Amino acid sequence: MAKKELKPSQIKAQQEAENAAALEALRKRREKEHRKMEKSKGSNKQVGKSWKNDIGIFLFLTLLGLFMLLPIYIAIVTSLKPVNEIFIMPPRLYAMDPTGDNFKDLFVVANNSWVPFSRNVFNSIFVTVAATVLHVLFACTAGFVLAKCRFPGVKAINKIVVIALLFNSQVTYIMQYMVMANLGMINTYAALICPLIASSMGLYLMIQSVGQIPDAMIEAAKVDGAGLMRICWGIVMPNSKPALMTIIIFQFQAVWNTNGGSIVYDEALKTMPTVVQQIAAAGLARQGAIAASAVVLMIPPLAIFIAAQSNVMETMAHAGMKD
Repeated sequence: MAKKELKPSQIKAQQEAENAAALEALRKRREKEHRKMEKSKGSNKQVGKSWKNDIGIFLFLTLLGLFMLLPIYIAIVTSLKPVNEIFIMPPRLYAMDPTGDNFKDLFVVANNSWVPFSRNVFNSIFVTVAATVLHVLFACTAGFVLAKCRFPGVKAINKIVVIALLFNSQVTYIMQYMVMANLGMINTYAALICPLIASSMGLYLMIQSVGQIPDAMIEAAKVDGAGLMRICWGIVMPNSKPALMTIIIFQFQAVWNTNGGSIVYDEALKTMPTVVQQIAAAGLARQGAIAASAVVLMIPPLAIFIAAQSNVMETMAHAGMKD
């Protein structure tokens, strides 16, 4: 079929249409490039603004960090002050005549007791390690069961755990004392360890942490023939390391500072906080030794926290999340 020939007027109109389309495409492309340039300028302004915000946040966090370090600094400075400087008003943030006599007095007074001070140190370490390990075992196993096992009453138990966070441990002190007295646990290591094994905070953190682990991973382990204990300690706990470290930090600090003077009477069983309280009962003459003891008691929990502080932040970020 022969191609139809166009008239000159039609050819001219077609060329004008093609030119108009090309100009329109060029105009749109230039508008697009212009918008892109404007967007890049805006982003540059946002980058500059974000730098200012970052500097402001950095300065604020620096001031906040210094404010939080102030009590530690004051405790260290006070432990280095002579007794006459401790009572100077207004208090100074530095020691005019720094000395280490307060630490010497602390160990001299502590060693003049019925038992050597090394025995009290051993008691504190033993009770702290035992209570922390047993609490971790309890929180891990119970948290796994409450988070991943389905049985009647699991929701009610989880609610009870959350409600228990609202109560101070001192509320149950009288009932705990009555139970321990009936079981013959008074004036034994068990009286210091057993009440600290079960903590609602540690259990709650483990429930939230284990709840973040996919159920598909646990179901796959069951298909492979793994039992609950194998799944708990071989799969779930290695993936809950941040929560474990957080529990260890909190529990270590709580147990280390526990004063068991009302449930332990034997001098050979007393811990360091109890001995420090007895030293403080001597009055103003022992204020230097008391300041030194505060620094000594502060060192172990602070060292453990510094070693595992990143895990605490990661656990707190996920503690309130749900699938």
